[in-house]
Amino acid sequence: MRIAQVIGKVTLSVQDPSLTGGRWLVCSPVTENRINQACTSDAMVSPEPSLVAWDDIGAGLGDVIGIVEGAEATAPFDRDIAIDAINVAIFDSLSHQPLPSNTDARP
Repeated sequence: MRIAQVIGKVTLSVQDPSLTGGRWLVCSPVTENRINQACTSDAMVSPEPSLVAWDDIGAGLGDVIGIVEGAEATAPFDRDIAIDAINVAIFDSLSHQPLPSNTDARP
């Protein structure tokens, strides 16, 4: 799972009927140096490429979400579906403390 922030939505004039019930969100991956501020600041675009994810749990602009990609993104569906990323969580808060550099080395 990757963590991303919703920076927009996709508007479609035509959509495959099998995708009814959700929407597409434009998401910017949250980088490690920004993870502690992600839930408390306005939407910011990271230097990593943005992606589009399927959402049926109601995330909105600025929300920080958990995205599953690849074949695992189709797991919630009981039919074949053409998606590559899905929103599986909306985070209220995040906290990350990197290990001190002296504990990175193993004995």
